[in-house]
Amino acid sequence: MSNLDLGIIGNSTFSALVDKQGRIAWACVPRFDGDPVFCSLLMGAREQAEHGFFDVLMQDMSHSTQHYLHNTAILVTTLHDRHGNAVQITDFAPRFKDRGRMFRPLHIIRQLRPLAGHPRISVRLRPAFGYGAERGQCSRGSNHLRFAGPSLALRCTTNLPVAYLADEVPFLLEEEATLIFGMDESFPHDLVLAGHEYFERTCEYWQDWTRFLAIPFEWQKAVIRAAITLKLCSFEETGAIIAAATTSIPEAPGTERNWDYRYCWLRDAYFVVQALNRLGATKTMEDHLRYITNIVAGWEGEHLQPVYGVALNKSLVEAIVDHLPGYRGMGPVRRGNQAYEHIQNDIYGSVILAATQTFFDQRLKDPGDVALFERLEAVGQRCIELFDQPDAGLWELRTMARVHTYSAVMCWAGADRLARIAAHLQNPERADYWRKRAEHMHRTIIDQAFDRERNSFVESFGGQEVDASLLLMFELGFLPPEDPRFVGTVEAVEKALRRGDHMFRYAQKDDFGIPETAFNICTFWLIDALDAIGRSDEARRLFEKMLESRNHLGLLSEDIDPNTGELWGNFPQTYSMVGLINSALRLSKKWSDAF
Repeated sequence: MSNLDLGIIGNSTFSALVDKQGRIAWACVPRFDGDPVFCSLLMGAREQAEHGFFDVLMQDMSHSTQHYLHNTAILVTTLHDRHGNAVQITDFAPRFKDRGRMFRPLHIIRQLRPLAGHPRISVRLRPAFGYGAERGQCSRGSNHLRFAGPSLALRCTTNLPVAYLADEVPFLLEEEATLIFGMDESFPHDLVLAGHEYFERTCEYWQDWTRFLAIPFEWQKAVIRAAITLKLCSFEETGAIIAAATTSIPEAPGTERNWDYRYCWLRDAYFVVQALNRLGATKTMEDHLRYITNIVAGWEGEHLQPVYGVALNKSLVEAIVDHLPGYRGMGPVRRGNQAYEHIQNDIYGSVILAATQTFFDQRLKDPGDVALFERLEAVGQRCIELFDQPDAGLWELRTMARVHTYSAVMCWAGADRLARIAAHLQNPERADYWRKRAEHMHRTIIDQAFDRERNSFVESFGGQEVDASLLLMFELGFLPPEDPRFVGTVEAVEKALRRGDHMFRYAQKDDFGIPETAFNICTFWLIDALDAIGRSDEARRLFEKMLESRNHLGLLSEDIDPNTGELWGNFPQTYSMVGLINSALRLSKKWSDAF
């Protein structure tokens, strides 16, 4: 049965997901939002997929193990048979500095090595085209297989006998083999030597990158794995960071809550920038800020979209892919995301919050200037106009517009940060202007969204319910954590939405019914809020429970079943990994207090 016991490899151009048995079950080319040439993850049960995968099958296999090489994105899967034989599969995408540039080709490299005895294996390489619609035409060269689709051609170059791959026959693996899969280009180098060089230099790159991370004293392995995953979800060409590598993994079984997350949500930007800043991953942070400022620079005052493509694409038209049955047969499978058309007023504040970093961080090569501030002021005007207007909210409710408290608070935060930026730029007139607007918004939000009888904020102006986003009020600076109104809000949200060790986004019925699974980022929000109001021991215990909820490689999806612990939703979820990073850095003992 398909599950989310998957590992991710990649090089900040594309990524691939590998299951516990060594199958590459998901990979899009030539970039994250491209055609999923490996798409068996969405073809029903694992054994039902007829194409869309890259397998190494062990004859008479008994079990497998899997791990990442220390502090890298290099994944090692070991297959064992019932006779004591074993084969090791090393999967990675090359990434390293070469000739002053980052070398990150669209290559999946698979190195096969007999580990014990005389393993007998077969290799099944079956890419698909047109979102799984067809297998394409296969042709042979002396050392490669070529796969041609309607608009794309791929090639696998190998030192294995090509006939073994083409006919998928079992054979004894008696020496190391290398397979390089990617675009239809010749590979003019010694395959094994190049594979070894790429492996060594990629390993060196990742271990060097992690050496310079500002990690906490506690939970170091978990934070490093989350940071590497965050890096793997970045599209380095533009600085975009995708929400997840997949589309249409349902939030809960049989619910049709199936979305395409291979895009960049602006609301995530502030929290992603915050995590990268705390980690000291300044180059990735600066790239992402460049992506945000490019959106602002191209904005002409029209509706600012909640989500954009990795190359600043605006049109993400949502369509159903009929010929893919979906994860475990749970369709629909969607391509594109309708959210790009939504009215979500929190986006304006999110953009300003993310861009604020450029004005105050002296490490950045291109600091914020007056021109950027003036562009952000135009965004801020939208905050003033929209903070008390109905929208779809951060949960992207498709048919339920109202004045969401979180959207209003984010608009307030945009005005508040503009006041601080203006003061930093020594412009007292604009600082006073934005400070007064922020104060007015602050008073209005408290008047309209605070329920004095319950001593709690509610999720919308004049509403009756709470949602998990209210836990962020202290994080955004709207209220200090010791404020009784915030403490009361935390208690009300916890009472309404906590299920065991996990948090729901909200509990009321939406467009698709009553939510059935917990939202992992919301649990991290609760952890941070509990710590902020002085319930630190509870926060640490809950954080440890969330670490136990990760898969065998330390990765998280978007959602989790609070009863079974099974992961659901798109994978790996950037926001979940960001939540882990921020909570770990908040809760950990200080290095100075550790010895």
